[in-house]
Amino acid sequence: MSLTDAERTAADASWNLEPLLGDGTVDDLLDRAAVLAEGVAGHRGRLAELSVDEWVALMQTTAELHEVLNRAGSYASLHTATDTADPEKGALLARVQERGTALSTQLIFFDIEWAELDDALAEAVLADERMAFCAHHLRSARRYRPYLLTEAEERIDTEKSQTASQAWSRLFGELISAIDVQLPDQPGPVKLEQGLALLSHPERAVRQAAAHAVTEGLQPGLRTRAFIFNTLLLDKSVEDRLRSYPTWLSSRNLSNEASDASVDALVAAVQARYDLPQRWYATKAAILGIDRLADYDRMASVGASEAEFGWTQAKDLVLDSYASFSPQLADAARRFFAESWIDAPVRPAKRPGAFCAYTVPSHHPYVLLNWTGKRRDVMTLAHELGHGLHAYLARPQGVFHMSTPLTLAETASVFGETVTFGRLLEDTTDPTERLALLAESIEGAIATVFRQTAMNRFEHAVHTHRREVGELSLDDFGRYWYETQTAMLGDAVEVTDDYRTWWSYIPHFINTPGYVYAYAYGQLLALSVYKRYQEQGADFVPAYLQLLAAGGSLPPEQLARLVDCDLADPGFWDGGLAIIEQQLEAATAAARAAGRL
Repeated sequence: MSLTDAERTAADASWNLEPLLGDGTVDDLLDRAAVLAEGVAGHRGRLAELSVDEWVALMQTTAELHEVLNRAGSYASLHTATDTADPEKGALLARVQERGTALSTQLIFFDIEWAELDDALAEAVLADERMAFCAHHLRSARRYRPYLLTEAEERIDTEKSQTASQAWSRLFGELISAIDVQLPDQPGPVKLEQGLALLSHPERAVRQAAAHAVTEGLQPGLRTRAFIFNTLLLDKSVEDRLRSYPTWLSSRNLSNEASDASVDALVAAVQARYDLPQRWYATKAAILGIDRLADYDRMASVGASEAEFGWTQAKDLVLDSYASFSPQLADAARRFFAESWIDAPVRPAKRPGAFCAYTVPSHHPYVLLNWTGKRRDVMTLAHELGHGLHAYLARPQGVFHMSTPLTLAETASVFGETVTFGRLLEDTTDPTERLALLAESIEGAIATVFRQTAMNRFEHAVHTHRREVGELSLDDFGRYWYETQTAMLGDAVEVTDDYRTWWSYIPHFINTPGYVYAYAYGQLLALSVYKRYQEQGADFVPAYLQLLAAGGSLPPEQLARLVDCDLADPGFWDGGLAIIEQQLEAATAAARAAGRL
């Protein structure tokens, strides 16, 4: 059945941000925040003298301040994400960031005084049950004690951030949003997302042409993006040196509530199983009748043609999948569609990729997609809705505990994606189509676990080079990208010269240094959680919903124990990797059943 243009492009799926503002404006929110910040700042120099009653009142005021500021910030950033080229939207975002930074500087004293507070006194305050809404947040904040600067230094660092890292990140975002890709036989350019989507096309000539077009599209502004990356690498090295962080990744690990040693163990465990992606890509080459895959072949569909999904069809599939696990989750997910919490169409200057914005506990999350109608987009929808449902259920935890560390942030998204995959596979009886589905599953795991770990190794290389050698050239960036990708792909995939510049559109390196390993962490954790579901069936559902509703109110190890996972077990990562190996074997068996091997 042919699709209408609206179904093919999800033209009617646009979010409504105005409820974030309530009955006022962004400036009204900022004015209210200024009053609240003044009230908090009045406690400067007195934290050690406060009674528990005063601490409760202070933290309630601080929570309202975060709520108001985050409403303004969420509105401005989401408003800009749909059109990064609009100067009015950009000016609004800048105004919110500038006023927010000015207010933040008034409150720097709090983190410093709280960290310096006597341990016994701090624990006495946190032991009061009225402080439960912020207790884990405050305990976690005390871990930063060795890395805090003086208040004057912290004020300078905060003030300068809006003309330093924040400004460079915003510029990078605008640059990648403006990237155009000129595909063969197309009358005009398309956006980067549409060019990348063709890498799953079943015809190799189309994939090769699309990859070359993407490389050509990355050339304009490549030096500028490299300069931005170099500048932020130096900025972080200075920050880490001044704060005495032992490694370039230590600050990220601290915010993730993960030790350097545990992250090193994760990375080492994944690197030790690089044979898994290499085995799959060698198998895939045989399936496709190619001697050896090139980098642009990795996501190729193994089906005769690539299925196209309309927006309503995708919505119904994902909702049915969630309902098969939990009607409660499905009911919440329906609100995202019915109440305009999703912005899906591809538009000029729209931020590429996909994300879920948690916003604030008194509101609801929003999801941004770039819908191209591919099966991969269906899985992305299921993924981002998982994030959204995690945020939605965790809202009662309040502003301090709604969000989890990045290491647990992918649990609900990958779980939702896996449930949706299971429904797709269940409804697919044709052997060739089953092969295509299973291939996408193993390739999704490879992309999330192994590719993200390889990108972590790329980040490690460039951060180390910037600190020990100096500024990186384009050749340096390309060489490290080539080496770390080749280490993961081995001899199974030819990494072409064109691919050496593809590091330059990945925003995580710019916006959230060190973030990418959290994908591997989250994927392996989510696979283990899903295995518990397979073993326990419906009895597992309440524990899983409890995990989501807990948000970030507990340390990661305690949150994982809610669903019977032990993150302290050295063999934990091996267990998740074994599940990926089982998926690889299932995909290989499906290829044989389909007569492709």
